[in-house]
Amino acid sequence: MTDRWTRAEERYRQNAERRYRRDDLEWDDDYEDDTTVIPRYEDEAEDEEPLLEPEPPRRSPPQRTPERVGRRQPTRAESRRGKPSSGSRGSGGQRPRRSRMASRKAAERKRRRRNLLVIAGVFAVLFLGAIGFAGWKFMGKWNPPADYSGPQGPLVVVQVKPGDTSTQIAQTMHDKGVVESTGAFYEAAVRNDNMNQLQPGYYAIPTHSKGSEAVSALFSKDARVGNVVISEGRQLHDSTDASTNARKDGIYRKIADASCVGTGSNAKCVTYEQLDAAGATDPAALGVPAWALDRVRTVPDRTRQLEGLIAGGTWDFNPSASATDILKQLVTASAQSYEATGLLQSGNANGLTPYETLIGASLVEREALPQDMSKVARVILNRLKANQKLEFDSTVNYTLPSTEVATTDADRAKQTPWNTYAMTGLPATPISAPSLDAMRAMEAPAPGPWLYFVTVDKQGTTLFTDNYQEHLKNIEKARQSGILDSGR
Repeated sequence: MTDRWTRAEERYRQNAERRYRRDDLEWDDDYEDDTTVIPRYEDEAEDEEPLLEPEPPRRSPPQRTPERVGRRQPTRAESRRGKPSSGSRGSGGQRPRRSRMASRKAAERKRRRRNLLVIAGVFAVLFLGAIGFAGWKFMGKWNPPADYSGPQGPLVVVQVKPGDTSTQIAQTMHDKGVVESTGAFYEAAVRNDNMNQLQPGYYAIPTHSKGSEAVSALFSKDARVGNVVISEGRQLHDSTDASTNARKDGIYRKIADASCVGTGSNAKCVTYEQLDAAGATDPAALGVPAWALDRVRTVPDRTRQLEGLIAGGTWDFNPSASATDILKQLVTASAQSYEATGLLQSGNANGLTPYETLIGASLVEREALPQDMSKVARVILNRLKANQKLEFDSTVNYTLPSTEVATTDADRAKQTPWNTYAMTGLPATPISAPSLDAMRAMEAPAPGPWLYFVTVDKQGTTLFTDNYQEHLKNIEKARQSGILDSGR
């Protein structure tokens, strides 16, 4: 009896090992199975006879739990390292999936917290900045920018450059001693709608002015200084009309009048005589461009060497500068204006140097109306090519103390470097300030055979021809209209 129970117990134990055997060291929580089907194990004890009739013990090799084909058990070394073998999953096959999902959720929560912190930081900075700005504006009401409060000082010339902003003008005003601080001027400027219409140029403003006074002074009647308008065809020096004895102001007189800073007995001006003297000095110091320098140095009358080099138009210059510097500023700006018309390339069309083109343009300006300028330019080139005298009355009048359209035989007989009745070729210098239209006409004259022209009435009708006999008839028409009558 005892032996039978002993053998039954042994078989039960062996069957239990076959059913539940596992090596705990070879399993870990990360083991994964690639199937959800749990193998079924059949207990051999179910086929045995009841325990009441035990049989002799059978010795058979221990059997292991069935495995899927191709699956290997993790090694003991891999189990100790805590890593699953290739192709394995954890127990039940779901724990790693839950672990990765949890990691993603944790990372998402961390990212959301970080974004919230950044947004909160941005709002905090904006909020603090708004508070700071409001505080600065509030304190500014109690601490306005420094401003003069006493009597104004003497006038000073300030320049407003093209494109200057209110901030830049405020800095200029402060640098010149007009206002005590840039803020004083700027605050007054932004409240003045006239600042949008302020023109570039030079202005005479009292020093030690309040900001509001400095802004208002910019728009006062006498504030603009150093602004000169030179009409086309005007000459450097004054001349007198032979018929009326009226003085025609020259370019030097115009510059002198525009140079005055202040009014009445307190006005400070550059004089006509100072400009005339300065205009006879070294041409290079006066800004004469390289393309004219050699010819200008050989001009027989040095007081006329700048003739034509100050162009017609509206110019701004610093009236507080010396006479030499004023002329240099105007000559330099005029040269740039001439060059912009294509003067330096004009020789390809007219065969002249740039300075000769300038001389020819001055003759066109004095001899022709705008609609006839291109034809008169062609007459000049045709006569120069034929080595024929130009015979322009304007060149005779150039050196006369009083002038008129008609000239006398005695006037035309005078030998001067400018009288084209007494010589061939071009005059020694330009005889006036040519317009840009006259420059363009001389740079590219109209094609034609003309050698003669004459204005036949007071309306400016001009007749052109290449036949001298026909030209004489045209001159008679001019006499009959009274346009050639002399006042002398």
